[in-house]
Amino acid sequence: MNSKRQIIRDGAIAGVLGAATVAFWFLLFDFSRGRVFETPALLASILFHAKAEGATLPLAAEYTIIHILAFIGFGVGSAVMLEAAERNRAWLPPLLILLVVFEGLFVGLTTLLGSELQSALSWWSVLVGNILATVVMVGYFFVRHRRLADQLFGRWSHVLAEGAAAGTIGGTLVILWFLFHDLGAGSNPFRTPLLLGEAILEGARNPAAVASGSPLVMGYTVLHFAVFIAFGMVAASLAASLEEPLLLVSFLLVFCLFESFFVGFASILSDALVDQLGWGTITAGNLMSAVGMLGFFYWRRQKLRPKEWTILRIDRTKRDLRIQSRASLSRRTRKQGRFGTQIRLLPKLRS
Repeated sequence: MNSKRQIIRDGAIAGVLGAATVAFWFLLFDFSRGRVFETPALLASILFHAKAEGATLPLAAEYTIIHILAFIGFGVGSAVMLEAAERNRAWLPPLLILLVVFEGLFVGLTTLLGSELQSALSWWSVLVGNILATVVMVGYFFVRHRRLADQLFGRWSHVLAEGAAAGTIGGTLVILWFLFHDLGAGSNPFRTPLLLGEAILEGARNPAAVASGSPLVMGYTVLHFAVFIAFGMVAASLAASLEEPLLLVSFLLVFCLFESFFVGFASILSDALVDQLGWGTITAGNLMSAVGMLGFFYWRRQKLRPKEWTILRIDRTKRDLRIQSRASLSRRTRKQGRFGTQIRLLPKLRS
């Protein structure tokens, strides 16, 4: 159990790290568009001054102060709930709900604060910033408290970590495949994530007419890895119970559905997108990610198998020892019973 001072300090540090992550993301976002500090200045002018104009640097500094204080408050609150969840796992669902609300709150605000903000600040850029901040803050808590994951999730913490690693491998393979494909075609090396970002994040129906856009590439890449990591965790949860034949079938079925989903999803978004990328290219990328993730799970299961067999041998040895102990005790009891009967018969024989 941690002291109150340590809880507040850890929460404040996590909040500062989260605030810095969001600030750095929007600094890159604005810099790639040639408008540095536009996002914090616009937020300050609309939230605090009810108008979308004013000097950029003072407004950016004003919003940054409020931004850091808000994240510190959120970090301290999260640290308090984490401490409660360590002692009582019943607090874990409210903590997860708090994270979901945190992710959706700012996205909802961008749709409510006026057309000026919506034209300069897209919903997906806010979502990407919040995802990055959440990852950094949760990562800090887990690094600061080494046993936190085991205390919260038990043995499932290793399963979730395995799924995150598998999802990262699958997402990386897809990115590398499309990177080399675009380079081999002599086009922009980031052409594929740009087309997908325009179609998924901006709703463009004619991706062929899309110009270069670094924010879309960065935003789509973050969401790409988030989806693959989430799928990896689901697959790892099924892989952890591969001893059951039905779950093995479900594991393979989930993989097939996940890989075919992107092909169908691309055609639903835009026929022009499928024409630009090509069915074969999309299918090959998904097959590569599936092979990589399945290979990782197989290697991981093989690596854990000696440990599992060792545990099974220990359990069998303990069971055999218990059986032998019971048998020995039973023989001793029978011998003692016969000996006692003989002793009771001796007086009768003497008489």
